[in-house]
Amino acid sequence: MFVPARAGRGVRLRAGERFRVVDLEGMQAGDLFAFNASDPAEYASAEHTRVYAKTPEEARNCRLFPRVGGYFVTNRREPILYFEEDHSPGQHDMLVAACDAKRYELLGYPGHDSCVENLARVMAEFGFEDVEIPQPINLFANFPVHEDGTFTQELLQTKPGDYVTLRAEMDAIVVLSACPHDVLPVYGPMGPTSMAIEVLTDA
Repeated sequence: MFVPARAGRGVRLRAGERFRVVDLEGMQAGDLFAFNASDPAEYASAEHTRVYAKTPEEARNCRLFPRVGGYFVTNRREPILYFEEDHSPGQHDMLVAACDAKRYELLGYPGHDSCVENLARVMAEFGFEDVEIPQPINLFANFPVHEDGTFTQELLQTKPGDYVTLRAEMDAIVVLSACPHDVLPVYGPMGPTSMAIEVLTDA
């Protein structure tokens, strides 16, 4: 499924189905959201994912950023996505909220496209109005954390065709927004570009 620059698209997946998120042209971040297909009040939650553990020993090791072999869990602490492959520089974020109209207004860009509007539009197309706006999985975002506790928003490092592969752990609606954020110099000279969601058919 082609996701135009600055826009959002979604797909309904069955448990066990695998999909890729592809940066088609390079240096583009994607805000990824996932909802329980039968109850969108349950959704992929970054704050729950960061501390997800099944044993006390695992609970001693929390992660700010996702990595291959880990689960993304919901606000009810149930796995919703599994991170299977990463064919990118491996820079992803789970700290920064989805861009919205208010953020752009504060930065002096009223009326700017946003990931929140993209998400709301896609979920309405699936028949769900007024959904919660979760913290997204900011795929390919280069937001390093520094020793003094600050973090910076740096130039994206992905190349054309870089991708990640994930697996749905429950029936889910997955939404990808090709982030339109072009206010800070984090994108390349092309600015926001297109992405794709590819649902995989196992041979």
